Formats: sequence, C-alpha cells, structure tokens
Amino acid sequence: MQSGESAAFRSVFISAADGLRLHARDYGERFWQTTPVICLPGLARTSADFHELAVRLSTDPQAPRRVVACDMRGRGRSEYDPKPANYDVAIEAADILSVMAAVGVVKAGFIGASRGGLQIMALAAMRPTVIAGTVLVDIGPVIEGKGLARIKGYVGKLPTVPNLSEATAMLKRLAGAQFPAWSDAQWNRMAERSFRRSSSGLLPDYDPELASTLGAIDLEAPLPTLWLFFEALAHAPLLAIRGGNSDILSAATLAEMARRHPDCETLTIEGEGHVPDVGAPLLSGRIAAFLQRLDSGGASLHAKNQATRR
Repeated sequence: MQSGESAAFRSVFISAADGLRLHARDYGERFWQTTPVICLPGLARTSADFHELAVRLSTDPQAPRRVVACDMRGRGRSEYDPKPANYDVAIEAADILSVMAAVGVVKAGFIGASRGGLQIMALAAMRPTVIAGTVLVDIGPVIEGKGLARIKGYVGKLPTVPNLSEATAMLKRLAGAQFPAWSDAQWNRMAERSFRRSSSGLLPDYDPELASTLGAIDLEAPLPTLWLFFEALAHAPLLAIRGGNSDILSAATLAEMARRHPDCETLTIEGEGHVPDVGAPLLSGRIAAFLQRLDSGGASLHAKNQATRR
C-alpha cells in the first residue's frame, strides 16, 4: 500500500457464503443519494488499482459517490482459499453479492477490469437487478488467445524479489511494450500495488494457486465466447474501454459489443495495453461522466437509441 492511501477509505471485512474472509475498501458515505459504485480488479490485481478513481469519485464537489473496491478471494487482504478450485468466476460473483449485502448496497454501477468484467457478466446472468450500469475495462465476450497465453506465462510464477526497484524492473520487462509512455512514477506505483512484503522479500500480492484457473485452458483450441453472458448486460448502460495496445480485447470485438448492446459507449486509450490505468485524469473523467448518467436512470442515450431504431 502506498503511504497515506488508507486515510481515504475504511477497510471492511466480510464473510463469504463459505466462511472465507473477504476485504474491501469503502470510500465515501452510505447515505449519499448518488449511485454507488462497485470496483472489481483483474485476475491477479487488488482493490488498490482503483484508488485514484475512487478518491476522485468520492470527493467530487458536485456529485460525490460511494465507492466499494473489492479484493477478491485469494488477492490482497482477502483470505487465500484452501480449495483453489474455488477461484471460479461464478463463486466470485456470489462473493460480490455477499459484499454488497454486508455494506448495504442494493444496486450499483459496476467497474470491472479484465477478470472483474467477467465477474460482472456472470453477476448479470445471476442477478441483473443489482446492476445500474457497467464499465468494462479491456475485457469483452471474446478473449484473445495471445494475451491469455501471456498472462498464463507469469501468473503464479513470478519470483520473490529483494526490493521495489527490482520489482519495478520486472514489471517493465513483462508489460513495458504495452505501456511505452508510462513514467517511472507510474511503474513504481504499479510495483507498490503488485507486491507485498514478506520475511524473504517482496512477493506478488495474490495466492500463486490462482494459476490453476488458467492451467486447464487449452490455448491450441478455439476459446469459448461469452456473448450470451454479455447480452445479460443489455438492460443497463455500458461503457466499454479498450487499451489501444491490448492483446486481450480486440478492436473488432469492441465494435461488435457496441453493435449488440442497445446503450453502449466505447473508448480506446491509445498507447496503453491490458489494462488501461483507470486513475489517469482522462479516463477517470470519462468514467465519472458516465456514472453521472446512472443517477438519472441512464435514460438519455437509451432513449436516443430506441428512437433511432424505430
């Protein structure tokens, strides 16, 4: 955790349905009338990835909103699961419902980065009424095999490193080609949010058994698509974001998402890959503007689309 971050949120601990202890960061106040937001990080990421965005949203002078950013089971401050088979998108979607019940959120806007977006699609199939709107960050119903192979190559396999400098250098080697314009400060911040301290050095901040979720995937065979799950999001506004250098979400899939969804905005962040930094000023501003639509029911663009189709 970066120094001083904890002053902006409350740490909340929740019991999942199977008793596993989950952690979430809770920014803002429960009584605010704006639509609250649930943030869901990528496969091997934590709630810390949303810190700048959550601070911006929860301190907006015109429309502050509550933000709950989750550490999914096996990541960050949530407990590691003794049964790795439970690192499953459907179980994680049920965990999200447990978090919502515990913090008193009935309906929310959802922001999902990478695997977090898959969890939102699963949640939409299970309980669509909890979703007021969705932001998908570099994820869609078609996952590119090249990117999945890259992720499979490092999750659960990174070594312990002695210091933050070496951790930063390792991340640059893994992802530097996708983020060529990132500053040293951005890479250092990413490293600080990717590792935890142990007696032997710095370790990735997740259960290495998460690698088992990728082990059964046959990259030689066509990957299944998730269009049926994506269609479960059709009842609420959608903002779909792609990194211009992404090897997970293709430009063609992004265009098809916009074609199939009745109320979809799209945004490509050039010069960034998987996944774009949601805390950057341009992207966080666009997300904030999208979420403001949810406060009025998200009706404006949907009405326009319906009128166009008549």
